[in-house]
Parts: sequence; C-alpha cells; structure tokens
Amino acid sequence: MNFKRFGRPAVIAIAAGLALSSCAANEAAPADDAPASTLTGTLNGAGASSMDAAQQAWIAGFQTANTGVTINYEPSGSGGGRKAFIEGGTDFAGSDSYMSTEELAGEFASCVPGTKAVDLPVYISPIAVIFNVDGVDELNIDADTLAKIFSGAITTWDDAAIVALNPDATLPSATINAVHRSDDSGTTKNFTDYLGQAAETVWTEKASDTFPFPGEGAKGTSGVVDAVTNGTNMIGYADASQAGDLSTAKLQVGEDFVAYTPEAAAEVVAGSPLVADRAADDLALDLNRKTTNPAEYPLVLVSYAIVCNEYADAAQGELVKAYIEYIASAAGQTVAKDAAGVAPLTAELEANVAAVLATVK
Repeated sequence: MNFKRFGRPAVIAIAAGLALSSCAANEAAPADDAPASTLTGTLNGAGASSMDAAQQAWIAGFQTANTGVTINYEPSGSGGGRKAFIEGGTDFAGSDSYMSTEELAGEFASCVPGTKAVDLPVYISPIAVIFNVDGVDELNIDADTLAKIFSGAITTWDDAAIVALNPDATLPSATINAVHRSDDSGTTKNFTDYLGQAAETVWTEKASDTFPFPGEGAKGTSGVVDAVTNGTNMIGYADASQAGDLSTAKLQVGEDFVAYTPEAAAEVVAGSPLVADRAADDLALDLNRKTTNPAEYPLVLVSYAIVCNEYADAAQGELVKAYIEYIASAAGQTVAKDAAGVAPLTAELEANVAAVLATVK
C-alpha cells in the first residue's frame, strides 16, 4: 500500500512500538490472568448499515472484556452517521465513504474547538451485485452494462448487451427491476464511484451517497436485500456479508469474469494509495477501480471509523480510543471476519491505524 502521505517519522515510530507491544501482549499470560478493565461509560455510534454485523460482534467482544462499558450502534446509513457525529449526537461514526472536503472544513461538536476528525479504515468488504431473475442462476456483467442497467438505459433482461455476456443463459424477456439505496449511503458512493471510473463513458454522474437516478429505492442494506429477495427479476447492490442466499454476479476484470471474495477485495485495497491533500493522520483511501488484474475485485468498500483528534470530553475520548483500537486490532479483525466474512486489514494498514489512534485523546 502506498503511504507516501503518511510520512511523519514520529508517527511511524509509534506504529513500530505498537507492533512490538502487540506481539508482547499476544505472548503474555492467558486472558483469564489479565487485569480487569477499569473502563466505564456509554458509547454511542451510528452509520454504515453494511458493517452492522461486524459492529454487533465487536460490541459483544468489547463489552465482554470491559463489563463497565455499554456501546450502542445505530445502522442509520453512512450519511446519517456522519451527520449525527458532526452535530455531536454520537461519539463516533461508521461510514463507507470518507469525509468530504466540505465536512472537514466545518466544526465537529464532540471535538475540542478548532480540532478535526479523522477517517480510520476498519472494515474491508466486497460489494455484491445481487440478483433474483427467473431461470438464471449465474450472471456475468461488465461495468458498462451494469451502468446502463442502473441508469435506466437497459430495461429488459434479454437486452443484447446482457445476452452477449451470458450466451449460455436463458434470459427472460422481462423488465429489469433495479433497486438502489433510498438513504444516503456510503455503499452507494462506492458503487457509483466504481461505475464512474470503470464505465466512465457511460456513467457520467459523480460518486455520491445519494443515488443519482430514479427507480426503486430501499432503505439500508437490509432493505435492498429484502427487495431483491422478495421481488421478481430484480438486481441490486449490497455489502457481500449480507447477500445471504441470493445469487451474485461476476464482474468483468480485464478479460475475466471475477466472483467477489474477501481476498480479492483486500488485494485492491492493498494496491490503493491514500487520498491526496489531506491531513497526515487521515487514512482515507483512493480505491483503484480500474484494475485489470483478475486477482482483484474492484467493487469494494472500505468502512471508516470517524473519530475526533481530541475529544471535548476526555473520558469519552478514552472510551472511543479503546474501542476503535480493539476493532482495528488483529483480534478485532478476526472477530469481524468470523461474523461477516470480511477481509482483515493488512498488517501495514493495521499498524498505521494504531499509530493514529495513539495520538487521539
């Protein structure tokens, strides 16, 4: 991963020290002999519904180890989560899209006046193109055709473009029912970012939390999954961890059609640089959507924990720091993998998140 912007020697030194201390902790006495946690209080978070399964598993693990702490997470969507955090209604946000320049230019009610918040990647997952089409179990799709389906330019399942990609399929002469997120969604922003980059001559809209075309909308990841599951001749997009038993399309990457896997999603993230012209401790990623490497799945989302550099309430800052340190650790990432089938952070990214958290107060 390219961390050119993350170049402050002091922060890198912290990362190295944290990696050493983590190794030592892993080799220490069994958990039963660990000192009891002294943390107490309540944390409130809100945001991405894509990561809700992981959040619930993280909360259970953290509260088991820290019995004096209560954590609440509302899967209200990335846009709603960022808004609530910015206004001081929550202690942290979960978001499938990093903060915009406009958001960063404003004030954060929970932070010390004059300080900012940062984006810390904690969750990597493919976005699945889910479908429920009469007589079709497998579906190949390329970016241009997917863009035309969701913009409304292709309206029937037996359209020549879809047939050409699926010569062995029996595609019905039926209307395509394409479902998008009706709420402000980081999953939508990642989906539209992929289409804007991989199908740039077809999809001319900018990446956005708000879906830019009319059509059938459903609230939250669960809403899209339910609509596709219970409808007829449906297609939608959702965090792969919540695709359930639905059929999922293979995306064309280079000359191949690629099924999503956590490993292929992680490969894209590993090869993506940080977003330019942001603070050194902001780890927003500029995801590579144009890859032609079939070992990579470019329709991927990275969910961020958004936290203050410095909290106005130091006690809340201590709780947030402890919780996010847990979810971004090797142990927390294993919990998320087991609960949601997502890809763990790379060791390099894990160390850089830890380095930033060491400066949070």
